Amino acid sequence: MEESEYESVLCVKPEVHVYRIPPRATNRGYRASEWQLDQPSWSGRLRITAKGKVAYVKLEDRVSGELFAQAPVDQFPGTAVESVTDSSRYFVIRIEDGNGRRAFIGLGFGDRGDAFDFNVALQDHFKWVKQQCEFAKQAQNPEEGPKLDLGFKEGQTIKINIANMRKKEGAAGTPRARPASAGGLSLLPPPPGGKSSTVIPPSGEQLSGGCSLLQPAVVSGSGGATELWPQSKPAAAADIWGDFTKSTGSPSSQSQPGTGWVQF
Repeated sequence: MEESEYESVLCVKPEVHVYRIPPRATNRGYRASEWQLDQPSWSGRLRITAKGKVAYVKLEDRVSGELFAQAPVDQFPGTAVESVTDSSRYFVIRIEDGNGRRAFIGLGFGDRGDAFDFNVALQDHFKWVKQQCEFAKQAQNPEEGPKLDLGFKEGQTIKINIANMRKKEGAAGTPRARPASAGGLSLLPPPPGGKSSTVIPPSGEQLSGGCSLLQPAVVSGSGGATELWPQSKPAAAADIWGDFTKSTGSPSSQSQPGTGWVQF
């Protein structure tokens, strides 16, 4: 089935009026003030349909939908539909009965918005008809249509700033890896502005490398208060006791603390 056999509805208005108009004596155009606007010849519903490229203005009964008259429109603006010179709500249309007889009647709307919709519906239809004709011509002669040239013209160059691209890539790169400790564990960096704290292992443990930590001694001071007295780094057994290791004295003499030791 061809597309021209389908009929589409463009506009429907529930109330329009039809007037008898006098013959036009001159080419100055029609004037609605010359009609008997208070005595319309007919009132009913208007429906604009389209079948192919032709639009039809149909006047129908409001209740039964019986066709009163229709005006085929093959061009707009044109002789099939004309606007009057003294109002935007009235038009002159050319009706046909299908047997070759034609007549011109006056058509009026009670609201300006309805008249505007009537005018726009016809304009949009014939804009679509014009576009379809242009598309058909381009399909028949594709070489005549405008061509899109994306090539460089003579002397035309293009410039690419690579330095900015490298800066952006560096700014958006991956974060630096955190240094790993000797044991293979990743240590978190210290907080900004904070002081680094020294981790003191429990008593008796040694740091890596064989060095022992200094253990403070508790000294009883005056008034019963206790004070912390730092102990010196313990050395080897021979260095601590000195010549006492070579002495053959009594055990009591060896157990006496040396100078610098505080007895509790």
